[in-house]
Amino acid sequence: MIESKIIEKAKEAIVKQDKNKAIEIAQQSISEGADPVELMNDAFIPGINYVGYMFGRGQMFLPELVKAADAMKAVTNVINDALPKDKAQTKGSLVIATVKGDVHDIGKCIVVSLLNANGFTVYDLGRDVDTEVIINEAVKVKADVIGTSALLTTTMPRQKEIEAELKKAGMRDQFKTIVGGAPVTTRWATRIGADAYAEDAQDAVLKVTELLKK
Repeated sequence: MIESKIIEKAKEAIVKQDKNKAIEIAQQSISEGADPVELMNDAFIPGINYVGYMFGRGQMFLPELVKAADAMKAVTNVINDALPKDKAQTKGSLVIATVKGDVHDIGKCIVVSLLNANGFTVYDLGRDVDTEVIINEAVKVKADVIGTSALLTTTMPRQKEIEAELKKAGMRDQFKTIVGGAPVTTRWATRIGADAYAEDAQDAVLKVTELLKK
């Protein structure tokens, strides 16, 4: 069992966006015999989850969130390097993109950062991405989830188009789908047949986690 003081120091390093300190704690703990997976689950992930909580409450801002996520990504690399290659930890994989016609992607980038930090493998296709490209990439990487962001009411129909194209190709049951973006709602997600709606980045982590348990 990892000592409580190590757990608290690890959390603090992430919350304070101190990448070098976080890496140091991870490396030292592993060299002293700490279980890498336990270190991740009990120490670092609670730290990044708290960052997401603070961001959601408006008590932490985008630059701080990005720095914390960067620290968490570095720690994740240390943890995975310490594991046998066939046991590198990932909770599942996602293909994420901002839909065609929409060039807004700050929110999506935050979602990608938090998902990565929480142990998911994320393939970020960027912004203004064709429906066909999104689906083809999901098939190529064998993704568990397809996530799309639409920041304009005029581009929301692209999310509906993805659902329709998946059904048309007989692949709808192959992927879970999650949608988000400023004008997007739970009602919209239900209407188009998506599996989930994420209100913000922290909610996306929770919803994806729930989807992959089903």
